[in-house]
Amino acid sequence: MKAPFFTIVAALGLTGLAACSPNVPAGRATLGPNPALGGGTFTSPGGITVAVDARNIGGRTGICGVWAESINQSVLTRNAGRKVIDSGGVTLGGEAVAQGLGFLQQVDPATSYAGLGANCITTDRAWQKGDEARELKVILARQMILNESDGDFGIAGGVIIWFRPGGPGAHPSDKKPW
Repeated sequence: MKAPFFTIVAALGLTGLAACSPNVPAGRATLGPNPALGGGTFTSPGGITVAVDARNIGGRTGICGVWAESINQSVLTRNAGRKVIDSGGVTLGGEAVAQGLGFLQQVDPATSYAGLGANCITTDRAWQKGDEARELKVILARQMILNESDGDFGIAGGVIIWFRPGGPGAHPSDKKPW
């Protein structure tokens, strides 16, 4: 009789931890007509764009979104986008609501991300009256992507590549043959 009791207690404990988790998967949704855009560029060719919506999902603040990286970018930054968005976050009305954007669906760069299918999470923040009108902002930090310098951050020679936040950076019309 002890085994079923402990199994039930363990299952409830894990469920409780999942409910307290800041980012709980919440399926998929379609982005609205004006998703918030963020992103940036690398110090080598290429960039990232993130598009997110906030919505009420079961009384919690939900974040749904997608991300894209430039198709024609430096081989040195190819697939670096996942690292950048994993460390990103979202604010709603200046309040941090989501940290770690690794749940976002990767898509091809587009002129508009409205209407795309997106992955969603619920956060531990309750949805509040007026949230739909609050400013939604994507936060991506400046970070070093690659450091192949010989020392002293490039003074002695070598390559250092940074990600620089600054708005959408993956553009479908950017067809430069790097």
